[in-house]
Amino acid sequence: MVEVRLGFCEAVVTDPSRENRGCDCIAGLECIVNIIRALRMGSCLSAESRSPLPGSPSTGLGFRKRNSKKRFGSRSSSDLHKIPGRLFANGSTEFASLFTQQGRKGTNQDAMIVWENFCSRADTIFCGVFDGHGPYGHLVAKKVRDSLPQKLSAQWEANMRTDEVLREISFNSSSMNSEDTSFISADDESRVSVDVEDLEKHPDIFQTLKESFLKAFRIMDRELRVHRSVDCFCSGTTAVTLIKQGQDLVVGNVGDSRAVLGTREEDNTLIPVQLTVDLKPNLPAEAERIRKCKGRVFALQDEPDVARVWLPNSDSPGLAMARAFGDFCLKDFGLIAVPDISYRRLTERDEFIVLATDGIWDVLSNKEVVDIVASAPSRSTAAKSLVETAVRAWKMKYPTSKVDDCAVVCLFLDLNTKSVPSASSANEKEQPSLKAQGVHAGIVKEGPDGLIGFDQSGTVRTEKGILEDTEEDAKEDDWLMEDWSALEGVTRVNTLLNLPRFEPGKR
Repeated sequence: MVEVRLGFCEAVVTDPSRENRGCDCIAGLECIVNIIRALRMGSCLSAESRSPLPGSPSTGLGFRKRNSKKRFGSRSSSDLHKIPGRLFANGSTEFASLFTQQGRKGTNQDAMIVWENFCSRADTIFCGVFDGHGPYGHLVAKKVRDSLPQKLSAQWEANMRTDEVLREISFNSSSMNSEDTSFISADDESRVSVDVEDLEKHPDIFQTLKESFLKAFRIMDRELRVHRSVDCFCSGTTAVTLIKQGQDLVVGNVGDSRAVLGTREEDNTLIPVQLTVDLKPNLPAEAERIRKCKGRVFALQDEPDVARVWLPNSDSPGLAMARAFGDFCLKDFGLIAVPDISYRRLTERDEFIVLATDGIWDVLSNKEVVDIVASAPSRSTAAKSLVETAVRAWKMKYPTSKVDDCAVVCLFLDLNTKSVPSASSANEKEQPSLKAQGVHAGIVKEGPDGLIGFDQSGTVRTEKGILEDTEEDAKEDDWLMEDWSALEGVTRVNTLLNLPRFEPGKR
């Protein structure tokens, strides 16, 4: 008797004569197919829990270290800063321009990232912007900025290995002769053919990345829920992210940040194409889901155009979006962190993509944004020009309101440097690049007592100039240890109105 064992599958061959008919091979293939299907359904440990990244809260078999002393925001930050091609502060590269500026509502809660050669692929780039809200919104945004790309990379690699095995199984199955294939049940054969047919409906990269986005976002939100250093009960962040590989573009979005493509029509007119949907609570599908979960959606009388999400029996927190990382006070009442994922095949007419937080879109239209980026003196200053224009628009359109934080990533798709106007090239030579200047606006400032905190007006300031982002992260960790009222940190009145009241120990 020949015994074949693969994972949790077992096939027993009692008749040695059947070995010549390929039964043991077929049994092994059936077991591999079953294993892969189980992995797809989440029956086994994820790739991340099997091989956790440095600093991941999951180790071994997925159990968290009880004695870990790492604090929120300090996770492997030194290692992340050493990664080549990863830019998260104000600056520029050959392919992208980044800029963020603190508003007038408190510490800058926006974050951004551009990661070239993503997943060790020369033709792949990852971009994202994140708009935090709530008492710890700035820390949640930075945590997602640092962790989500790594989780997405891990899931992508795992899914690619799975797809390779599936393709190999499909090839081997199709190459079997009719006598061999007679041993495969009709049910198994139909299930394999369905999987292959589904892969043929869309580009392979979209199918793979869609699963990767969904898994990575889910794992990210779960990690925020169990974090002990920061309470994400009433704090969260948006996330608009993309992966570009060659001419393939996949966008994953949670919240009301936005991605817009600048492209040319046949008459060479530059037009905007919105790549994402602002996931607001007033969208019919979003409102229906929230109400089915006993949450409430309505706008206040003094802002009838701003729909908000409320608890069933309390007029709080009034979140102005239907999807977000964190905000676990609303996760049982319809708020989700499932990304809206879309695919686009880029063409030679597509020139650039703008990712930005609502500080930009609240005062500028899509058309105005693409025109500003296209008319910037140079590519390296495109993001800064857009932010400065938005700030001026805030002061003109809403003179009595506080300017919101702004964060912008401009990703240029046309790499032909000859297409850049000569004036822009000359301007780039005269001015040092933003990356060389080391400017970073999203920072926490030091007060006269040497501690980190807010001033009475809610605006953070310093007399020592701009700090590096690494120093900022460390100081923010120290700031967490201070005693302060949670209500003092709620500065995003346009996103989160007030904190829910609940008895200690009960949520």
